[in-house]
Amino acid sequence: MTFFWIVFGFVIVQRLLEIMYAKSNERRMKQQGAIEAGASHYKWIVLLHVLFFVSLLLEVLYMEVIRDGAWFFFLLLFIVAQILRVWALASLGQFWNTKILVLPGAEKVKSGPYRWIPHPNYVVVALEIASLPMIFGAWRTALVFTIANALLLLLVRIPAEKKALQQLKG
Repeated sequence: MTFFWIVFGFVIVQRLLEIMYAKSNERRMKQQGAIEAGASHYKWIVLLHVLFFVSLLLEVLYMEVIRDGAWFFFLLLFIVAQILRVWALASLGQFWNTKILVLPGAEKVKSGPYRWIPHPNYVVVALEIASLPMIFGAWRTALVFTIANALLLLLVRIPAEKKALQQLKG
């Protein structure tokens, strides 16, 4: 159980630091004229992530979880996701954000993982939502939130980003 608390605490602290970094970038970008898009769905993304962590915590603490030998594979997948997360964040630098912010005149980032993957941070989140619960045998959380995240990303978030970038180009 100690391992769970260490990993869970690490991820929560990581998220809080990311939110602080995103807020700082948001202020800077808006001062430079950035336009926010997709604000109406942002609350659903936040809710999904909060409920994910609540569900993970409750499932591990109060439900029967089956932790088999595959947990190490999921741990490795989670670690790969963390490496990709840092790489994506570093590649975007001051443009990284949890919101859709488009800065007129800015060039699209094409370095780091963005050379090969259009949305590496979404790949990270998908890997994390699938793998983190499975490290601890919380398959219900993994299943429900993997599906919910995929639907939110594919049907709402990515189309909103594409639309914002197309409107900016003009």
